[in-house]
Amino acid sequence: MEIRNIAIIAHVDHGKTSLTDALLRQTGMIKEGISMDVNDLEKERGITIYSKNASIFYPSTSSGQAPSLRQIQGDLNSERPITKINLVDTPGHADFSSEVERVLRSIDSVLLLVDAQDGPMPQTRFVLKKSLELGLKPIVIINKIDKPAARIDWVRDEIFELFMDLGASDEQINFTTVYTIAKNGIAKLNLSDESNDLTPLLETILKNVPIASSDELSQKSFKFQPFNLAYDDFIGRLAIGRIYQGVIKSGSNVFIKNQLLSDIRAGKITKMFSFSGLERQEVSEAGAGDIIMIAGLPDIFIGETICIDSSEDALPAISIDEPTISLNFFVNNSPFAGREGKFVTGRQIRERLKKELEVNVGLKIDFSSNEYFKVHGRGELHIAILLENMRREGYELQVSQPRVIFKETHSTSSGQIVKLEPFEEVTIDTPSEMMGAIIEKLSKRKGRIISIKTEENYNRIIFEIPTRGFFGYRGEFVIDTRGEGIICSQVVGFRPYIGEIEHRDTGSMVSMANGKALGFSLWNLQERGVLYIGASTEVYEGMVIGNALKGYDMSVNPTKGKKLTNMRSKGADEAITLIPFFELTIERGLEVMRKDEYLEITPKSVRLRKQFLTEMDRIRSNRQK
Repeated sequence: MEIRNIAIIAHVDHGKTSLTDALLRQTGMIKEGISMDVNDLEKERGITIYSKNASIFYPSTSSGQAPSLRQIQGDLNSERPITKINLVDTPGHADFSSEVERVLRSIDSVLLLVDAQDGPMPQTRFVLKKSLELGLKPIVIINKIDKPAARIDWVRDEIFELFMDLGASDEQINFTTVYTIAKNGIAKLNLSDESNDLTPLLETILKNVPIASSDELSQKSFKFQPFNLAYDDFIGRLAIGRIYQGVIKSGSNVFIKNQLLSDIRAGKITKMFSFSGLERQEVSEAGAGDIIMIAGLPDIFIGETICIDSSEDALPAISIDEPTISLNFFVNNSPFAGREGKFVTGRQIRERLKKELEVNVGLKIDFSSNEYFKVHGRGELHIAILLENMRREGYELQVSQPRVIFKETHSTSSGQIVKLEPFEEVTIDTPSEMMGAIIEKLSKRKGRIISIKTEENYNRIIFEIPTRGFFGYRGEFVIDTRGEGIICSQVVGFRPYIGEIEHRDTGSMVSMANGKALGFSLWNLQERGVLYIGASTEVYEGMVIGNALKGYDMSVNPTKGKKLTNMRSKGADEAITLIPFFELTIERGLEVMRKDEYLEITPKSVRLRKQFLTEMDRIRSNRQK
């Protein structure tokens, strides 16, 4: 059976999972209503967080193109063979780009999805750049062509420009374009074509994607490289990867090699699984070109080479871009510690983080300190998803403010040590009347305009800005654009340190008492800043209940009630009207917290608190600085 391996790549929310689901439905691999995104967080947020594998068989009876019904064009006497197409659905958010990077090494082509209205966005550029560097020839899909505001000709020109900017070869730039409405399962090679399914896209895949399997590759010695890991409670760690050459049988003895290390480890494959739709099926044998799942190797890691012959050379290691931010994970020691969490000790948090390292290659963790665990990640959302998963599993902890990671390198020209920091490319789509405020604020944060394009009443502005300057701006952007703007970013690398950055600094309203917050007290406090809590919320001394607009910390008593008296007066019984409070989520908390604060995360609550809970301890700490 012929095998083709493809990944679906795009910017967030451009329709990757919708297209994958439509392909699976048309070929009869899943039923209506079932989706690739099965994780609760993915369903809630509507984005793909983890890369996932599936496979389809085409032609198939369900697609209406079964071999018995359709014959190869030009040869009426021969039936059309079935092809297995392995699909990898990848995340679209820049913080999870490590999921995309490792997948691209294991496939032979990519379907590059672009929204018919938005056009190429920052993550489109990132994933396309990685694909072109690996020599892959993309199939371009312009999706959502049924949108009223679709700009198909403009988008096609922008894609061509992007290929040119990224230095695509003549072969790569001569890409095939398919037009789709993924949610309806429709694909067309020309806009004027009549179509009611995805057959034109499937035919394009068979025509343009190289065949991964061959008799010649099957004759060679077995080589396999995992690009993803999974875990099963019964059979342990599972390695998901591609067989580059040879054939393997269940029960085979193998060697594990790492290009970066000289040691060779021995192991035995206990079980093997192949993908059929979204399901995994146990197989006894698998051959070159297929993407399979292997069990029985408890110490296998992403990028290592599994082979039968120990003299075989290891495959090149899978390289991942470095983390850009770091923060410390602490055991929760607040007055409310242990009330809600099931796993609260340092040992339990350590074990959970070690387990996360097995499958999350974009993460790096330093366990050397006895007081905290230093976690390095690709962005705020990358860390926030980890924290959200941990709290849902019953973990309770607190984290420090995220900090950017600085690097030092020797300058080739001057020979001096140069300090480097991560920079991001920020793309903003905004109405014309809001441009001024955005440019002013990002310029103060050391942002530099790369380009401005105007299309009707909307403007697309591209900035280059230090990551530490971009911290905390997303919330302001939503307010400045009244929810009408779109902002997205991607890390573009490390550049020379740009100096101090001016931030709009707000202070914190810090509770000076323990108890329940009362509406009367919050009514008086809401004029002084933005509150993070509502009436009847339990508070403790040192807990941050809101921000203070004056720029310095303010100790307040949110438990203070109205004084009762026998005297009557005209204004004594004013109606209390509370403004809706700013509800803290993990992402919002990471964005608004200050350097002397911790974000307390429990299964039911997210709170901000001062590192030193009493005012006297905070004064003492400031004096020592």
